[in-house]
Amino acid sequence: MSEHRDVVVIGGGHNGLTAAAYLAQAGLDVQVLERLDLLGGAAISAQAFDGVDARLSRYSYLVSLLPQRIIDDLGLSIELAPRRYSSYTPVPGADHGLLVDNHDPLATAESFAALGAEDDAVAWARFYEGTQLLARALFPTVTDPLLTRSEARAAVVAAAAGVDGARLWDALIEQPVGRTIADTFANDLVRGVVYTDALIGTFAPNDDGTLLANRCFLYHVIGGGTGDWNVPVGGMGAVSGELERAARLAGATLTTGAEVVALTPDPSAGDGDGDGDGDKQHCVRWVDATGVEHETTAEHVLVNCSPHELARLLAAGDEGAASGDSGMAAPPAEGAQVKVNLLLSRLPRLRDAGVEPAAAFGGTFHINETFSQLQRAFDEAAAGQVPSVIPAEIYCHSLTDPSILGPELRASGAQTLTVFALHVPDRLLTEANNDAMRDTLQRAVLDSLDSVLAEPIESLLLSDAHGRPCVETKTTRDLEHVLRLPGGSIFHGDLAWPWVEDDEPLDTPARRWGVDTGLPGVLLCGSGARRGGAVSGIAGHNAAMAVLESR
Repeated sequence: MSEHRDVVVIGGGHNGLTAAAYLAQAGLDVQVLERLDLLGGAAISAQAFDGVDARLSRYSYLVSLLPQRIIDDLGLSIELAPRRYSSYTPVPGADHGLLVDNHDPLATAESFAALGAEDDAVAWARFYEGTQLLARALFPTVTDPLLTRSEARAAVVAAAAGVDGARLWDALIEQPVGRTIADTFANDLVRGVVYTDALIGTFAPNDDGTLLANRCFLYHVIGGGTGDWNVPVGGMGAVSGELERAARLAGATLTTGAEVVALTPDPSAGDGDGDGDGDKQHCVRWVDATGVEHETTAEHVLVNCSPHELARLLAAGDEGAASGDSGMAAPPAEGAQVKVNLLLSRLPRLRDAGVEPAAAFGGTFHINETFSQLQRAFDEAAAGQVPSVIPAEIYCHSLTDPSILGPELRASGAQTLTVFALHVPDRLLTEANNDAMRDTLQRAVLDSLDSVLAEPIESLLLSDAHGRPCVETKTTRDLEHVLRLPGGSIFHGDLAWPWVEDDEPLDTPARRWGVDTGLPGVLLCGSGARRGGAVSGIAGHNAAMAVLESR
């Protein structure tokens, strides 16, 4: 069965839906092909536990990088709720910790003082004033054509307004950010709290000469021009649901249960100069839920899957892409995390009697993430071992957004916990050991959590309809199986700077918008695009802009 569209989007994750909404609004005939039965990709809500009325953000869990421009352009009804507390971090082996309260600077200063880290409190304020300068200078550019490195640096220097912007740029961009943190703060725990933003989904040492940790850190501190990470009210599925609604209302065709099996680019698609010359007839082969095979041709194909998956589809299209003839080599990709979702009868008691559990879990709860513990865990994992103490952080969405729990659960005091554990690289897992490793990692995460609690976490777990404890663990290999994230990488590969080097060409729309694959008319619109990653819609927006500019 054959048909023609203006645009085919491979993958119905939130970025694919964003691109489809923009292009359909512009009057193009757009079809989204999604392999799964549900749209949204990793940005979904799910009833994770049978018979339990709780809808969890199963994979992605917080929002910072979604630009207001996209919300306004697409008319999205999305509520992103701020969290009062920034973080709580227990001192390992002690009965106290550091509580950072966004609404009470005096209480935060007293918490630093209780650690003997008064000087770090002053350094903390100054450091995050610097990251907000970066955010105000760089975040507004992510939905514009790419800046060069020199232009990005100039924007930061100009935004500094009396602060030494050149020194700020060097400290957070040119020098390993872990080294900057070690130079800025004296306390081991404070250093670790700051550095964790460089390690979400990223496997790197404390002094990372590759600057991969810097890129991860940058994206974590510039969102919204403030760096704040907020809870999507209604769960992550509410965000994807609004994008789906916008795409449907604009006239896009959204097809689920559609397995794309091959992509054959038109070899006469043009010279890549972006002037839209020639009728590109890229061919997408896909199989519907009944097993019927289809061919859809299109002038533009937007790829909302990983570069690795694109390479596989090109090879199946028999265009020599497996040997790199496409001009785009799939980058190495390795996730480095394990995620555990829990549903509790109530919040656990802390060893720190001076902090209420609702405050400790009201922001990011850091577990065993001192600077030295992070380095130790990296060294152990790099040597092929599960870290002896798993560093992790916890988010309690139900405190900020009780709507994700059914009425009876809300009335009972039940709460959700999402644990995101660091330094668990995919290299530790194989197809053969994945089930056993899932159990091992779940046990290690729960033990790490228990080390800072006054009672065992398992005593608080609710049970599902089958009497099983409400705990769900996803390894990197699980993410590859379900979502086809290569190596379980939540970014589809290593993150790139949100600018290009001064000598990189920006001579086509695809290159100007950071969505180039080397194949004219075939564009990345997912996390593997430059400025992709996280729940932002940025890659989908930018791919749509490149299409419209090329027509």
